[in-house]
Amino acid sequence: MSVLSFLDREHSVAKPGYSRWLVPPAALAIHLSIGQAYAFSVFKIPMTTLLGITAPAPVDWKQGTIAHLFQVAIAFLGISAAVFGAWLDRVGPRRAMFTSALCFSGGFIVAALGVALHQFWIVVLGYGVLGGVGLGLGYISPVSTLIKWFPDRPGMATGLAIMGFGGGAMIASPLSVALMAHFKSPMSMGVAQTFLALGVIYFLFMMFGVFTVRVPAPGWAPAGYQPKASANALITSANVEVNTAIKTPQFWLLWIMLCVNVTAGIGIIEQASPMIQEMFSGRVMAAAAAGFVGLLSLLNMIGRFFWSSTSDVIGRKATYATFFTLGPLCYFLIPITGAIGSVPLFVLCCGIILTMYGGGFATIPAFLRDLFGTMQVGAIHGRLLTAWSVAGIVGPMLVNTIRQSQIDHGVPKAQAYGATMHIMAVLLLVGLVCDFLVRPVATKYHFAVGSARDAAGVPSGAAT
Repeated sequence: MSVLSFLDREHSVAKPGYSRWLVPPAALAIHLSIGQAYAFSVFKIPMTTLLGITAPAPVDWKQGTIAHLFQVAIAFLGISAAVFGAWLDRVGPRRAMFTSALCFSGGFIVAALGVALHQFWIVVLGYGVLGGVGLGLGYISPVSTLIKWFPDRPGMATGLAIMGFGGGAMIASPLSVALMAHFKSPMSMGVAQTFLALGVIYFLFMMFGVFTVRVPAPGWAPAGYQPKASANALITSANVEVNTAIKTPQFWLLWIMLCVNVTAGIGIIEQASPMIQEMFSGRVMAAAAAGFVGLLSLLNMIGRFFWSSTSDVIGRKATYATFFTLGPLCYFLIPITGAIGSVPLFVLCCGIILTMYGGGFATIPAFLRDLFGTMQVGAIHGRLLTAWSVAGIVGPMLVNTIRQSQIDHGVPKAQAYGATMHIMAVLLLVGLVCDFLVRPVATKYHFAVGSARDAAGVPSGAAT
């Protein structure tokens, strides 16, 4: 028996009497850690003065350059989720969580080296590539596991799994600012040392999830649970395998819906700290901006649980329709809040957007479960997260590129975000059209037990 055999799937099967309510804390330990990605904006300004310290030196990195770190990390999140989704279904969540912890924490350590040497490609390799793989594995690991533990409340279950990712910045933002302040000196901004400290802290915290997570025994069901037919035609009792699911129009409609919802929200998240400081120059300082990032994280987290639980009542389609009607209104209002100088209204609009941004992430796995069944929902979810990869590049690029273009043409920084916000509103309206077009998956795509595909080894149980 190898030293790491405790990671094997068979060693993580829950024994009789195990409470399923012990699984959500394991999921939160992983997601609260990798949710640090949403606090990345607190590093943007300090990383522009790594050499100049008090002011940017000519060879210091620009904000637009630093934004690529977040983009690469999100891109590799989606890529790794798509590539390793089927592997996760096979080996179970414990091994995937452990691998996630190694990659995510290791990414910080490599990035610290890159900052110390002022080599941007090393920072990209660490935080972007290696850390991004850790993000993807950690993100999908608990989701299908909780869906199997909570077949009676799949929306709530995915909310429990994913809300930690939204809330990670609530911890990471003030922690990162405090660590940078602690390590800062006349010769250093403290960024490299902070990356090292975060790598160690997050690895230890993620280990709690690795040791705690369990998978239900074959045939397990909650006490008194009896599957029953749903009045919602979108909810199927059949299953669709992952390679078939990506051939359906429903998969691509959901892909576009997730992509536009993420594109619209992620641009604000990535630029949150600089945006509020620039739109309300002289009124909002760095410490308050860090608090704003933390508040957005809290609302992102709350939205994931609230909207996914609400979707169990009103349905996934109606939930997304709400996102795509209320969201454009908020985006149109954001430039107005800057023009009238209303910080509270700006915070309110961004807060509403972030609840729906998080809610979209938490609701989509249950939407996939409704349409494609539970057999390979983890792998299907992993493929769908490539939409996040695209959005992680497009969203920040829109905000940063258009902002810089506006500034280059003489537009004051406080007014440089208007055009981007209007584009985001239009993207959400595209999502509304896609949501309207979602229909039940045709029976020709359903998996048939005993078919040639079944004989070839397609798993017949729920993904874990």
